[in-house]
Amino acid sequence: MVFASTGSGHSAIEVTDLGRMRYREAFEKQLTEHERVLGLREGVSPIVGSLLLVEHDPVVTVSRRPSAREHLLATPEMLETHGIEVCETDRGGDITYHGPGQIVVYPIVDLNRVGLNLHAYMRLLEDAVIATCVAFGVRADREPGATGVWVSSERWGGKSAKVCALGVRVRRWVTMHGLALNVRTDLNHFSTIVPCGLTGRSVTSLELELGTRCPTQREVRERLVGELVGLFAESMEGGPGRRGRVE
Repeated sequence: MVFASTGSGHSAIEVTDLGRMRYREAFEKQLTEHERVLGLREGVSPIVGSLLLVEHDPVVTVSRRPSAREHLLATPEMLETHGIEVCETDRGGDITYHGPGQIVVYPIVDLNRVGLNLHAYMRLLEDAVIATCVAFGVRADREPGATGVWVSSERWGGKSAKVCALGVRVRRWVTMHGLALNVRTDLNHFSTIVPCGLTGRSVTSLELELGTRCPTQREVRERLVGELVGLFAESMEGGPGRRGRVE
């Protein structure tokens, strides 16, 4: 289902809401879209990429990093009790959880056409999530040495908790995978893993931080899409987001 189609000319980015979907099925959608975007590289189409939005059935995804599997804490019996699937993934990073109440965005974007290198692209994703959290009253930021978006509050005793995980793959400079923002996620499911391989770190959500003031999934989704599309447009137009073309 097409959720929106934003932009014009060379800056157009399609946005598709896949709804609720198992991880493996959504991965196949990514592969298909990746081939389509790659095929447009030499053409005259104004579409330089797309954003696939999805809410996953409960799943733990494990990267191919040698130590990642060690960060799965739950037994097969525990996973079955909670209805959590385990899937291997070819993204970067370590291990993470996806499930209902979480907004997952998979940008399938040609980095050359948006004028970004990999580092700048990762920072753009973080910027969009930070702006989204702030818009709803949650102070979020980056943390040195840790990819993703983090929230500091009295709740965490001066430390910070991760509200959004990032993990990407780039093949022929077209991106796959992306970000997962906890809105109304069941945080108990994160106890089945060492999130992102970071021992002793907490995970939070907008609902935990805001309580009854937590926005709806739709409100957060629309705000996040707007932030992403706006930042990609800035980059393509040579604005503040343009931080180095990939060669």
